[in-house]
Amino acid sequence: MSLISQNARSRNETKREEDLKAKEVEDGQDYDVDTVEVKKRKLDGKEEHLAKEQVKEMKKLESFLFGSLYSPLEFGNGDDDEGEAMTAAKASNLFFTDRSADSGLTVYQEDSDFSDGSCGDDALRKKPVWVDEEEEKVTVNIAKVNRLRKLRKEEDENVISGSEYVSRLRAQHVKLNRGTDWAQLDSGSKMDGSSDDELTDDGNNVLVSRGYEDLDDILRTNEDLVVKSSSKLLPGHIEYSKLVDANIQDPSNGPINSVQFHRNGQLLLAAGLDRNLRFFQIDGKRNTKIQSIFLEDCPIRKASFLPDGSQVIISGRRKFFYSLDLVKARVDKIGPLLDREEKSIEVFEVSPDSKMIAFVGNEGHILLVSTKSKQLVGTLKMNGTARALAFTEDGQKLLSTGGDGHIYHWDLRTRTCMHKGVDEGCLNGTAICTSPVGTHFAAGSASGVVNIYNSEEFLGGKRKPIKTIDNLNTEVDFMKFNHDSQILAICSRAKNSSLKLIHIPSYTVFSNWPRSNASLHYPRCIDFSPGGGFMAVGNASGKVLLYKLHHYHHA
Repeated sequence: MSLISQNARSRNETKREEDLKAKEVEDGQDYDVDTVEVKKRKLDGKEEHLAKEQVKEMKKLESFLFGSLYSPLEFGNGDDDEGEAMTAAKASNLFFTDRSADSGLTVYQEDSDFSDGSCGDDALRKKPVWVDEEEEKVTVNIAKVNRLRKLRKEEDENVISGSEYVSRLRAQHVKLNRGTDWAQLDSGSKMDGSSDDELTDDGNNVLVSRGYEDLDDILRTNEDLVVKSSSKLLPGHIEYSKLVDANIQDPSNGPINSVQFHRNGQLLLAAGLDRNLRFFQIDGKRNTKIQSIFLEDCPIRKASFLPDGSQVIISGRRKFFYSLDLVKARVDKIGPLLDREEKSIEVFEVSPDSKMIAFVGNEGHILLVSTKSKQLVGTLKMNGTARALAFTEDGQKLLSTGGDGHIYHWDLRTRTCMHKGVDEGCLNGTAICTSPVGTHFAAGSASGVVNIYNSEEFLGGKRKPIKTIDNLNTEVDFMKFNHDSQILAICSRAKNSSLKLIHIPSYTVFSNWPRSNASLHYPRCIDFSPGGGFMAVGNASGKVLLYKLHHYHHA
């Protein structure tokens, strides 16, 4: 019995130990699960806290960028350690009331009570274009921030509205920044020594052009108030670069007699003895050919756009001429002119107002043809033969020169000669041109001499030219002023590279044009683009040379 009892006791003890181990394992698992749950709750709490912080930062950023979106913004509630540390009792001993801010200028109508009237009623009537509505909602504590205490009007004043705060800041700025009286609207009436033509501020040496005395007039225009010195072309050297030929995609088989830019600055016509009229789109790189028109019975001596850009007039050594309508894409043959026996009307000029065409006729006659009806409307008669014509800038007068060495001024309204004068040193006039600004005209002769005259002085009886250019020693065939009359181009067809550029008003030749190693062949015609950026030169080899003038930024 004792042995059985011992075995039974051993089994019971073994089972008890196993139960204890199983319980310990179960308790351990429960402990681990509780630990994980605690950690998970802590992580959830941290994530929630981070999310709240992120939302708070986003709201703060949005309020900073776009104004107070979630709560009214109160200036002075920032971290100002000195302001927080001070009590109201201590702070009251450290400030004084600055009354000088009351006399400042105000912009808003409602700020007039802060002004002493020095700014005038006109300034108060000027209302701002835009008013920030948030200013009325904002409050500013000017007692909490040291630098804002000077804006207080009363000793116990603390919080003011946003618009009032802006008004006081403006008044303080005006008080601290004196000396801007010239910018006030009524400053024109305070200027001394003003005349009918201009107003002068002697203190600041400011010249105000007539018509801009009112500040509003200046703000309503986009004109340049200051003329840049770079707009003046300097004499001596001209900066330029050679581009690809303007007619590189379709060169002419004969001499080029006419090149001209359209008023848009991109379209160029080239015409010559091969009877083709070609149009190119000028960009300085490809110069794309747009169209070519062949005139079977007319070797082209001259082709020209009407200034309004609607038509092209084409002439040759024929009794008739052609008109190309660019809008309708139609070519019309006109002539012979009624009651005229000219065998050739190859030389002509078009008036700047696009109303009249003047042809050189026989025995000193000048034929006036209407661009609208293409009919002869009048004739003028010189004493000698007519060789060259030029309209004035207004289209009301016509200049002519020829075999008698005189320069004629014609009034086209009365069809009479208003003035005739001798071209100094000239026996046979071959070319004439007028400046686009109307101040000068140039006359060339068969001897290669070019005289430059002042238009008013010549009409007043002073026959002496301003300058005589004798750089050409063969007959002057073509002359052209650029758009702002700072360059005059002259050329002779009888000599290789015989093309000179003259600087106006120094009346000197640009020494670096043309380059010694560059051949222009035999130049026959020149034109400048409307903005002055391009210069095209047609020569006897059928090429249209293209140059970029760097002084001008537009074509």
